[in-house]
Amino acid sequence: MTRRRESPTEGAVPGRFAGETAIVTGSTRGIGAGIAERLAAEGANVVVSGRSVEAGEAVAERIAAGGAEGDATFVRADMRDPDDVAALAEAAAERYGSVDVLVNNAGVQTETAADDATLDDWAFVVETDFRAYWLAARAALEHMDRGAIVNVSSNHAYATMPAHFPYNAVKAGINGMTRSLAVDFGPRVRVNTVVPGWVEVERTRDELPEGRLEEVESIHPTGRIGAPADVAGAVSFLASEDASFVTGAALLVDGGRGAVMQDDTLPDYRAREDRE
Repeated sequence: MTRRRESPTEGAVPGRFAGETAIVTGSTRGIGAGIAERLAAEGANVVVSGRSVEAGEAVAERIAAGGAEGDATFVRADMRDPDDVAALAEAAAERYGSVDVLVNNAGVQTETAADDATLDDWAFVVETDFRAYWLAARAALEHMDRGAIVNVSSNHAYATMPAHFPYNAVKAGINGMTRSLAVDFGPRVRVNTVVPGWVEVERTRDELPEGRLEEVESIHPTGRIGAPADVAGAVSFLASEDASFVTGAALLVDGGRGAVMQDDTLPDYRAREDRE
């Protein structure tokens, strides 16, 4: 399998975001926390955000204790509340002087089919995973002379499973929103999407009982599922000057799953190769 980076800060580029300010929504745990740690390690002053004060402050403290080049602070925000979204951008600009990077990562998921989902299910997902991305981008833009926005989507935008509505529909919508924002915000601000596949976080581990993790990993060309560090590295690239000619794009970070037509192909092929 490909080498797995356990720490989001491994491979960080020192000084890449020196003096810049980054907001990472939904960064009290999992992928968002990994992104916040990576950007801080590369010199950004990072605003950690989410609904849990205890978890958010713990992430900010962990960043500070880890000797990151950048500072970190926590600002509580419920992304379903437009006032909280606006206040988040204001707080970042007030503390650090500007906003240079916004990572829209906060999201929720329901396990409902299109014929079972309720209006409450729809509102819960659409307001958190979709409307908030637009509101946060618009609020951040008021404090951005230049910079980048990275929206975190999902491989459900391209292929999906039963009973993931409206989460899957919204993730496809995020990719479309990215293109719209890239056109409207350019040339001052670039906007791109990172599209993760299976990533091992607490929720994923709960969904994969003993033996199932190995099975899922076997159907990835990389031989493993992702880690928050994998997504953090992709976000860092798209937010940086290394991607200065990249906007309106969607970067698939899925260990090659999107290239596989038939799930049993890889395990069978590898078994045959071992026998030979």
